[in-house]
Amino acid sequence: MPEPLKNLLHPALVRAMAEIIAANASSFDHGRFAALATDGIESLELMERAALIRDALFATLPENFPQAAAILAASLPTAAKSGLTGWMLLPVNQFIAARGLQDFEVALDLLKALTPHFTAEFGIRQFIHHDQARALATIARWTDDENQHVRRLASEGTRPRLPWAMRLPQLVKDPSPILPILTALMDDPEDYVRRSVANSLNDIAKDHPDLVAAFIADHIEGASAERRWLLKHASRTLLKKGHAQALANFGFGVASSLECSLHLANPAVLFGEGLDFGIRLRNTGKTPQSLMIDYAIHHVKADGTLSPKVFKWKTVTLASGEDHVVQRRHAMRPITTRRYYPGEHRIVILINGAETATERFILSMPSAPTP
Repeated sequence: MPEPLKNLLHPALVRAMAEIIAANASSFDHGRFAALATDGIESLELMERAALIRDALFATLPENFPQAAAILAASLPTAAKSGLTGWMLLPVNQFIAARGLQDFEVALDLLKALTPHFTAEFGIRQFIHHDQARALATIARWTDDENQHVRRLASEGTRPRLPWAMRLPQLVKDPSPILPILTALMDDPEDYVRRSVANSLNDIAKDHPDLVAAFIADHIEGASAERRWLLKHASRTLLKKGHAQALANFGFGVASSLECSLHLANPAVLFGEGLDFGIRLRNTGKTPQSLMIDYAIHHVKADGTLSPKVFKWKTVTLASGEDHVVQRRHAMRPITTRRYYPGEHRIVILINGAETATERFILSMPSAPTP
C-alpha cells in the first residue's frame, strides 16, 4: 500500500521546521510552535495538517508581516546552509496567502524566493484573486527570470483551473490577461516550463475552445518541433472533442471517402483482462488523407447510463487506395480514478474527431471466491 499523503506532514518534520526558523530568529518560540503544530496532527488529513502548522506560524511569528516575511526568507536554503524546503513550505504558502495581502509586493517577493524549493503556485492564487491586475503585472516580469522555477510559476500559478488549488473565476471567465504571459514562455528552453504553458492553454480550452484554437493557429506557422509539441499538447481536449479549427491546425480535415471496419476479438471481457480490437481503414478517395485515430470507451455507470472516455491512439497518412490495419488492447483493470460496473459497454472509433465505427461488448466482474 502506498504511504498516505497526509504523512508528508508529520511531527518530525514540524520539529525540523522549528529548529530551522529558530536558527534565523532568536525570538522565535520553537517549543511553542512545535507543540501547537503537532497537537492532534495524527488524526488529520494532509491539508488539515498544513492548516494546523499554518496556525502555529500565526501564533509564533511576528504579527507584522514584513518582519515575519524576513524571518521566513532567511529560513530558506542557500548554497551555504540548509533551510525550509519541500513539504515544509506548503503551510508557509498558506501563511503568506492569509497574512500577506496587505503587503502585496513583500508577499510576492517571498513567494518568488520560495518557489525553487517547493512551489508557490498555491499561495500566489489568493493574490491574483484579490487584485488580478496588480498581481499579473508583477508575475509578467518573471517570464524572463533566470530561474526556471520562477518562470514556471508565472504560467502554473496563473492557470485558471489548476488541480488541487483554488479556481480563479475571473480568469476562467476571461483568460485574455494571461495570454501574454503564456506567449512569452512558449519557447522557454525548459520542457518543464513549456509543459506548464500547454496545460494552462488546455485549461482555457475547456471554457473558451474557439479562443485557444485561434491562439494555436496564430502561433503554429514556422513553429519549432518543441513549440509544435506544446501547441498540440495544449489542444488535446479540443482534438479529443473533434473541434474543427483545432483539427485543421494540425492538418486534419473532415475524413471523407474513408472506409473503416471495427472488429472485437473478445466481445465478452472479464474485469482485470483487456478488450482486444482492431480496425481496417481504406482511403477510397483520390487524394491522400491525414488521419488522427482515437477511440472512446463508453463505460457503464452505477445508474446504468454510459459515460465516454476518449483515449489517444495514433496518426497516419493514407495514400489514395491505401489500406491500413491497426490492433490494440485496452486494459480493463483497477485504477484510482474510475469505478467499473458490469454490463454492456461501447467502444467508438474516432477519426479526425468524428465517430466512424462502433461495437458493444460485455464487461463482467470476477466472482468472489467461495469461503
